[in-house]
Amino acid sequence: MRVDQFPKDIQPYLIPGPGGDLIYRCLNCQKEFGIRHLLYTCPACGHVLLLYDTDFERLKKISGPMWRRIFDYRRMLNIPALNGIYRYHELIGPVLPLDAAVFLGEGHTPVVEANARLQKKAGIRFYFKNDGQNPSASFKDRGMASALSYIRYLLQQGYVSDVLAVCASTGDTSAAAALYASFLHPDVKSAVLLPHKRVTPQQLSQPLGSGAMVFEVPGVFDDCMKIVEHLSEHYNVALLNSKNAWRILGQESYSYEIAQGFEYDMAGKAVVAPVGNAGNITAIMSGFLKFHDLGIIEDLPRIVGVQSEHANPVYKYYLEPDPEKRCFEPVQVKPSVAQAAMIGNPVSMPRVIRLVAEYNRRAGQQKVFVEEVTEQQIMDWQLRANRNGHVVCTHGGECLAGLVAAKKSGKIAADETAILDSTAHALKFADFQQMYFDNNFPPEYGIIPRDELVNAPELVCPEDLDKVPRPGRPLSGDDLAHFVQRTAEDIAMRLDLKKV
Repeated sequence: MRVDQFPKDIQPYLIPGPGGDLIYRCLNCQKEFGIRHLLYTCPACGHVLLLYDTDFERLKKISGPMWRRIFDYRRMLNIPALNGIYRYHELIGPVLPLDAAVFLGEGHTPVVEANARLQKKAGIRFYFKNDGQNPSASFKDRGMASALSYIRYLLQQGYVSDVLAVCASTGDTSAAAALYASFLHPDVKSAVLLPHKRVTPQQLSQPLGSGAMVFEVPGVFDDCMKIVEHLSEHYNVALLNSKNAWRILGQESYSYEIAQGFEYDMAGKAVVAPVGNAGNITAIMSGFLKFHDLGIIEDLPRIVGVQSEHANPVYKYYLEPDPEKRCFEPVQVKPSVAQAAMIGNPVSMPRVIRLVAEYNRRAGQQKVFVEEVTEQQIMDWQLRANRNGHVVCTHGGECLAGLVAAKKSGKIAADETAILDSTAHALKFADFQQMYFDNNFPPEYGIIPRDELVNAPELVCPEDLDKVPRPGRPLSGDDLAHFVQRTAEDIAMRLDLKKV
C-alpha cells in the first residue's frame, strides 16, 4: 500500500526519519562515548558497552496503543528497509537514515505452533520461532543487519573507508558476517576465525561462498575470540561479534516480533532461548524492557536461558541465590551438539548480569531463569520436534529440552505458553543427526541413540531381478516394466499395503 492510502492520523509516523541521540555507555564505569567511531569496549576501563538513546523520552510522547498501530500498519508498506528489523526503526537504529539500512530479507521469521502430539509429550503449549529462515539460515542476521547498516552509514558520512570486518565464530556468526559484508563489497571485506574442526561442513561452506578470508585456529571458540579481541584492540578492523553493541540492537527485533505476533499480549508467556556468548538473551531482555517502558506491552514475559552441561557458566553463576555472593567463573567447555553455544566465557555476561537485575526489578518478581540440559536431551528433543513437523536445529532441541526441564523444576508453569528459539536451520547441523542415526558419537558427548528415534534408508532391490537400471544404462520395455512391478511389490510388502 501507498502511504496516502493509510488513515490520516497514522501517515506522519509510517516512514521514520533519523532521530534520537545514541551513545555508547560503559556498564562498569558508566562513562559515555559518541558513536562516530567504532567502539567495542570502554576506552576508560575496558568493560563492555551498550548503546543508549539519551532522547528515549521523546518516544513516550506517543502512547503504547499508538505504537502498536504504527508497527502494525508498517507491515503493509512496500519499503524494503521497513520490511526487516527496521520496522522498529525508532528502537533499533533511530539515528540511521533508511537508505543506510542493509536489508537482505532478515527478520519476521514465522512462529509455528507445535502439533498436539508434541505439545502433549512436552506437557505444555509452545511455539517455535524459526529463525533458521533468515538469509544465512540463523538468527545472527538480525544483529549483522544492524551492525553493517551502521558501518554503511559511517561509510556514507565519510567517517570510515576500506573496512575490514572480523569475527570469531562457531559457524553462524561467520556465515552472517560474510554474507552481509559481501553485500557492501568492495567497501567492506571480511575475515573470520573458526576453531579448527569444530564447525560443521555446511557452516564452513557459507563464509567461503561469500568470499570471506577464512582462518582456522587450534582450540575452541573462546580461543578464537581472544585473537579477534586482540586484533580489534591493536589493528584497524571492525569487530562483528556480539561484543559489538550494534549487534545487540539488531537482535532486539526478536522480542519485538514475538510481541507483535501475539498481539502485544505477553501475559502468561515464556520465551526460551539458548545461551552461548549471551548476546541473544541480552537482546531479548533489552527488547522487552523497551516495549514495556513505552507501554506497548503491559506484561514482561518469563525468560529462560538454556545451557548444555558441557558449556554452562551462566547456569552455574545463577545457582547461587544470593546476588551478593555470586561470582562469575569461565568454564572449560566440552564438545556439544549445540555447537554455537559451546562458549565457556561469554563476552556479554556483564550485560546479562545488569539486565537480569533490571528485568526482575521491573517485573516485581523473578522472571529470568537459567536451565541446564544434557547432550542426550538436546538430541532426543531435536529429533522428536523434527518428527512432528518442524525444522529444528540442535539449539532448538536445546530449547525444547530446556522447556521440559524448566516446567519440571517449576521455572515455567504448565498453563503458560512458551515461544522457543530455533536459532538456525536444521540442515546446518545435519551431521549430528547422522551421527545419532549411525551411533557414531564420540564418548565425550555422552549420547546413546534411542531406537525409536533412529532412522536409515533401506535398499530395495528384489533378488529375483536379473536386470536393474544403472547410471547411463537405463532399462526399457519389458525389462523396465518388470523392474517397476517387482520393486513396487517389495515396497508394498514392507509397508503392509493392501491392494485396491
